[in-house]
Amino acid sequence: MNRTATPAPTPEPTPAPPPVPATPASPVASGASAPAPLPPRAPNPVPAPDPAPAPVPAGPSRQGWGRGGRRAAGAVTALAALLVAVAAPPAAADTIRDRQWGLLALRAEEAWGITQGDGITVAVLDTGVDSSHPDLDGQVLDGTDLVGMGAGRGDRAWARHGTAMAGIIAGHGHGPDRSQGVLGMAPHARILPVRVILEEGDPGRAKARDSKSGALAEGIRWAADHGADVINMSLGDDSDSAHHEPAEDEAVQYALGKGVVVVASAGNGGERGDHTSYPAAYPGVIAVAAVDRQGRKAPFSTRHWYATVSAPGVDVVIADPDRAYYEGWGTSAAAAFVSGAVALVKAAHPGLSPAQVKKLLEDTATARPPGGRDDARGHGTVDPVAALQAAGALRPESPLPVAAPAGRRFFGPGPDPVRAADRGSRRTAPAAAAGGAALLVLAAVLARRPRAGRRDAEDGSAAPAG
Repeated sequence: MNRTATPAPTPEPTPAPPPVPATPASPVASGASAPAPLPPRAPNPVPAPDPAPAPVPAGPSRQGWGRGGRRAAGAVTALAALLVAVAAPPAAADTIRDRQWGLLALRAEEAWGITQGDGITVAVLDTGVDSSHPDLDGQVLDGTDLVGMGAGRGDRAWARHGTAMAGIIAGHGHGPDRSQGVLGMAPHARILPVRVILEEGDPGRAKARDSKSGALAEGIRWAADHGADVINMSLGDDSDSAHHEPAEDEAVQYALGKGVVVVASAGNGGERGDHTSYPAAYPGVIAVAAVDRQGRKAPFSTRHWYATVSAPGVDVVIADPDRAYYEGWGTSAAAAFVSGAVALVKAAHPGLSPAQVKKLLEDTATARPPGGRDDARGHGTVDPVAALQAAGALRPESPLPVAAPAGRRFFGPGPDPVRAADRGSRRTAPAAAAGGAALLVLAAVLARRPRAGRRDAEDGSAAPAG
């Protein structure tokens, strides 16, 4: 089957309007009765990005940087969401679950026997989240909009990518017994939406590119200060001009220092040079690559040194504010799966530090590459069940290094302590001073006597002979 792409000049993180609903005739509405299920279908091939050049590729690239190292576009427009949605084939509401192969691959139901993410808040730094979506109703907290312009609620170019990611992380379905719609990896976790980027085609992009360059760094800090346990960043920059941003790196370290686990997409540049992607490459971030149904690296997934683990990123069913469902591909989805897995681990073991959680996922990953790790899939596919089981043997550690007292003295006992002067020594001090002054007078007299003898000799007078 030939690869398909969105009909826009460049592949977008969300499908170009008008949308194609998940059912043959209309979107699947909350509580609506569904047509008869369709028979299983063969997996779709991975859609390829449109090779046509564009200022903002659908991959994890930001727009270019201006001369002198300054951005020509702010982070709000430069950061690109790392999911490309394509119209799903006709699917009835009750077959949406059948299409969620990622949950099966990650043994989600087995993990839910331990925890479903209760008490954990996952901040979704993205294009916004539709809190009224039936699959997220009651799960979305009051967040913030650090862009402050562009499309608003009800507009087509609003919160599409962010809603899709929130569904993968914490969707709980809807309808009778919540049997319809999408389920997320941690269906009892809460979502904290932080709007830091705009959707492709948002009318506010042109204006935002000149005024919102610090939105991502600000969003990371805001999330860390407002109760986030996990930060999901299904976005990034792997353009030719992408480079380390000190403010973003510092914000990541700030969040890690507060005990917040930070997850980011590894990048969609696998067919465009595998450039380093930020924020995935910042120290301490869990960078997630994408795999297909067979556990193989997805062709679009960036291969790089910072890859931590991998997760499903092909043919992923996603929710949309228009109440339809689509299939998407990208490392965005892979990162969202891992953020959901981290939410499960943190719910069961809240004392684990971000460094411990990262190493736990690395050590328990399944389908490990030869040698234990490679740049394509990191340490292998994330395994929430194995991570939950292994976490019980860990002793919680502080997010920041703590000074430990030395077990013994390394340089001896040191000098004897100086004893405080007693009253007797204070009484003898004046006498000692007087004695010292007398000695100085005597020394002065003795020093002058040889000089007098020399003057007598110079005058010609001789000393008595005997």
